[in-house]
Amino acid sequence: MPIYSEQTYRSRDGLKLYYRDYPGDMKKVPVLCLHGLTRNCRDFEALALKITPGRRVITPDFRGRGQSQYDSMWMNYHPMTYVDDMWSLLRELGIDRVIAIGTSLGGLVAMLMGAVRAQTFAGVVLNDIGPEVDPVGAARIRSYAGRFPPPRSWDEAVEQMKYVFDVALPDFTEQQWRDFVRLSYSEDETGSPRLEADPRIGDAIRAVVPPPGAAQGMWLAFNALRDTPTLAIRGALSDLLSVDVFDRMQREHPRLQRVTVENRGHVPQLDEPQCRAALDRFLAELP
Repeated sequence: MPIYSEQTYRSRDGLKLYYRDYPGDMKKVPVLCLHGLTRNCRDFEALALKITPGRRVITPDFRGRGQSQYDSMWMNYHPMTYVDDMWSLLRELGIDRVIAIGTSLGGLVAMLMGAVRAQTFAGVVLNDIGPEVDPVGAARIRSYAGRFPPPRSWDEAVEQMKYVFDVALPDFTEQQWRDFVRLSYSEDETGSPRLEADPRIGDAIRAVVPPPGAAQGMWLAFNALRDTPTLAIRGALSDLLSVDVFDRMQREHPRLQRVTVENRGHVPQLDEPQCRAALDRFLAELP
């Protein structure tokens, strides 16, 4: 039997969007995994296989990533658009309650969803993301997103990934880098690697100027999860989630469970022993 089924659904504006559906115990609340800015659902394959068959796991590709359709209106590459897409997906599946695991951008999407309907979540995991983004990490991401030329070989793709993530993943072996690249790229008709993300995503994040009060709005979104079991994960080397914001998250959400992952920056891969142990404990406590 296949380990997951491949499905598509339509966004409200008509894009064909992709997700994987890993079967699991239908009596348990399913898990919805939300990936980072230029990532895709394959990032969660190892985690999904660990969670199933205890729970169903759904891993969508945001528009413009993976096997989801690219958006011709690149300004739609915005968190509120992804929030709307996720509501469409949950309606398509007939699911009214999930556990969200959100990495980076995916965590922002989860918080924004919770601000509207916190009751949707039986639990939330925020992987190296909080209501405020450190300007240092934000500037780093804006500097590279969508700007790399297509690599001419898999070795060149590895070098590009090392350039972006070397500081965050300092102990990766050469094989781990190659595995990581295979999660990020597909092979085109010539056998060359192609990053599975629309380059215009970078244009979108560089074009957006956060409006006054945006950070306060995200704190309100985070505070909407105060009655929701929440696990926050931070890479000890992170340049996107600062220690000060991580500590404030604990003060704002006294029952917040936290874990700091040594030797990881932005973002922990969720396969580290600390992450796996924390996720196992967290999921075991949920319906």
